[in-house]
Amino acid sequence: MDQTNGSGSNPPPYNPQDYAGMSYQVGKGNVAVVSPPGSYDNMVHPEDMAAAGGEQQHGQAPPEYCHGLEDSSFSDATIRRGFIRKVYLTLMIQLLVTVGIICAFLYWDTLRKWTWASSWFCYTTMAMVSVLIVAMSCCDNLRRQVPLNFIALSLFTFAEGLMLGSVSAFFDAEAVLWAVGATALVSFSLTLFAMQSKWDFTGANGSLWCFAWTLLSFALLCGILRSQYLYILYACLGTLLFSLYLVFDTQLILGGKHRKYQVSPEEYVFAALNLYLDIISLFLLLLQLIGLCR
Repeated sequence: MDQTNGSGSNPPPYNPQDYAGMSYQVGKGNVAVVSPPGSYDNMVHPEDMAAAGGEQQHGQAPPEYCHGLEDSSFSDATIRRGFIRKVYLTLMIQLLVTVGIICAFLYWDTLRKWTWASSWFCYTTMAMVSVLIVAMSCCDNLRRQVPLNFIALSLFTFAEGLMLGSVSAFFDAEAVLWAVGATALVSFSLTLFAMQSKWDFTGANGSLWCFAWTLLSFALLCGILRSQYLYILYACLGTLLFSLYLVFDTQLILGGKHRKYQVSPEEYVFAALNLYLDIISLFLLLLQLIGLCR
């Protein structure tokens, strides 16, 4: 193209008839761009074309923004925020009910003495908790359909509170309060870490699962050897495991584009159940650790 003619900046006039039906190969020839016959209208500045005496001016149309994706992203973010609010509101109610039941076992002397004399009560509540966990994990309708999900979750929370109360009755009230405070501090710190961290823990499900089974084998070893130092080591490793699980479940709930996995917004009851179990497991392990170290 000779740019010395005229002003030196405009291309020569374009005649559509000279290029009618011609094709151009792009790259290695995999794509062919065909120029159909006909004239091209300048849709950006038609007044420039008229001023140039019919000469075609090549312009670029301004970009057009599609709001469909933005609206969809905003809608997804709104759904996720509502899901997070429901999960943590449900979790807060569960924890308040559980703390209230534990306090009843600690400060009601008649109930506490009855618990000491009735060891079957603790094992019965453990069996109820196990059955409810399996039922809510395996039955989708039980944890998704309203009001069955709230009824099942209420029964589970009440049974878990009775079990924790019966266990706490065998410890000093001061040790239990220390364990509650330590659990609250650890849970709050780990939740903040999971929200702010760029590390994705949602892809570590397999590693955590192997860690859990290894810790279960170690618990059997501790039951056989009955060593206080092994108990302390087991409590420390268990605290580490459920701390990682708390970060893992929190990131599953928060979701985000940099997370490998996330929980469906329909599973708010199951998500609250996971967080509740993580916090309760931390409480039991910290209570055992404080009780052994006193």
